[in-house]
Amino acid sequence: MSHSGQGPSPRVVEGWVSLRDAIADGQRRLAAAEVPSPDTDAILLAAHVKGVPRGRLLLHDRMDSQERTAYERLLTRRMARVPVQHLVGSAPFRKLDLAVGPGVFIPRPETELVAQAAIDALRALPEGERRAVDLCTGSGAVAFAMATEAAPTQVTAVEVDDAAVVWTRRNADALREDIAGAGSRVDVVHADARTCAADGEPLAPLRGTAAVVTMNPPYVPSGARVRDPEVRDHDPAIALYGGPDGLDVVRGAIDSAAALLQPGGLLVIEHSDEQGDEAEVGVPSLLELDGRWRDIADHRDLARKPRFTTATRAMDAR
Repeated sequence: MSHSGQGPSPRVVEGWVSLRDAIADGQRRLAAAEVPSPDTDAILLAAHVKGVPRGRLLLHDRMDSQERTAYERLLTRRMARVPVQHLVGSAPFRKLDLAVGPGVFIPRPETELVAQAAIDALRALPEGERRAVDLCTGSGAVAFAMATEAAPTQVTAVEVDDAAVVWTRRNADALREDIAGAGSRVDVVHADARTCAADGEPLAPLRGTAAVVTMNPPYVPSGARVRDPEVRDHDPAIALYGGPDGLDVVRGAIDSAAALLQPGGLLVIEHSDEQGDEAEVGVPSLLELDGRWRDIADHRDLARKPRFTTATRAMDAR
């Protein structure tokens, strides 16, 4: 029997099927359902079912009946456009494997460039001066990347959403030994990125001390329709939508960043490809009008689309 006319089902022999056949069948079915990256997703789901890293999957040649049932269940959910990261319970980010699921934004490859800019800046500093704050931290991807790749670094990860901060703390616990072994520290703070450094707020004692502030804020305009169902239906709205022009959270978080950074400190902000240096109202223009920043530069991602802005805290801090 075939699935949607996409080729034969894997041949069953004494309760097991060839792993290669099962994966090929999964790839055909995911492609027929117009799932992005069907080949990779079928392999990731098979590795999850087998309980092995993707790189060791080729050491196995069978999928037994119980594994086949589990694989079928996962394929059905993926064809319904449940994110593959939710199905396997994790998402890769640079050198890390982060726990993710419903309630937290799934880290994207584009954000790895944001982390790289911050890591480069921290590595250029003497070890005792490496202090960073990651606003709108979500799963903690950028925060934990800084802590492990620019060690030793003191990082404060800030998240406002009740559901998302559970995942931040889960990842902090999972990575505790790696972070401590690197000589770093990550403090998770449940607070609003727009007000966290104001008088009486949790980060007020850190004002003027940070060398780097990063943020991947919600930046989709509230009236915009997100095309991908994996994002639209499964990423939390609080992590996606940023008001009428998408920049409401950014405006408030820029105030926090200006308060937290020492003069000469670096700000790194991710934005959409429509909020870069060519936009009439975009992140670079907001920073220009703000007056507390110099060396404002917009940067493109691997697809050559505007992706993030860097700026240096001016010495004449107001």
